[in-house]
Amino acid sequence: MATGDETIIGEGVALDTAAASLGSRAASALLDALVLGAVYFVATIVMAIVVPHTLDFAAVTTLYFTEALAVFVGIPVVFETLTRGKSVGRYALGLRIVRDDGGPIAVRQVVVRALVGVIELWLTAGSIALIASASNSRGKRVGDMLAGTYALQTRAASAQHLPLTVPFSLSGWARVVDIRRLPDGLALEARQFLTRALALHPSSRRHMGESLSARIAPHVSPLPPEGTHPETFLTAVLAVRRDREYALEMRQLQADSAQALAVHQLPHGVPDVAN
Repeated sequence: MATGDETIIGEGVALDTAAASLGSRAASALLDALVLGAVYFVATIVMAIVVPHTLDFAAVTTLYFTEALAVFVGIPVVFETLTRGKSVGRYALGLRIVRDDGGPIAVRQVVVRALVGVIELWLTAGSIALIASASNSRGKRVGDMLAGTYALQTRAASAQHLPLTVPFSLSGWARVVDIRRLPDGLALEARQFLTRALALHPSSRRHMGESLSARIAPHVSPLPPEGTHPETFLTAVLAVRRDREYALEMRQLQADSAQALAVHQLPHGVPDVAN
């Protein structure tokens, strides 16, 4: 279910599905127009060379009309169908055409957008599409309104993955805390949440942070000071858990190395002649 710039998925979590800005849509459309224009120009030159000059005017007109239809309708339909809503311009700008509910578009919707685009994009130099997009809350052009689609911004800002380090405010707590074995997948779920927290909708981020903290809290003793932010708590728990597991692994490797050395030594301190 879509509401504004959110899509509510089955788990009841709101995902940020903000529509692409008018500027990014215009830029992607301009790039697509340049690419298709270049293809049409080359195809027209080829047609002028290979088409027999003996054909009458009606036949030549039909051929050139078919060529234009193939370039400006056929190519976008095939390309967007194969890429599920992308074009050359959308690849460059990080956009994708999706259904109003956030799902991938079908062939029927691609065809509707392409056919309507002949009028609102090509025959009117994009003026109708520009006016429609500027007056729609989701930047829809007429083809989007008829097809039930819109342009989604899929390229998020550069990810800012914060390293897992114990926050300074919890450094004292980290030295004495006891962390029991977490259920399978819970630590991974918490790590994935922290990795993509910046890209989540604020309400979803808060809800998921509190939920994960509540699930991990029974495995931690003592709990951090009251008022600790859920994400700070999760970061500290994962950092302490990782550091302790690493230290344990290093001690085990050292013990294995010492044992392997002892196995190859002669008993009672007798020197090995081979050495």
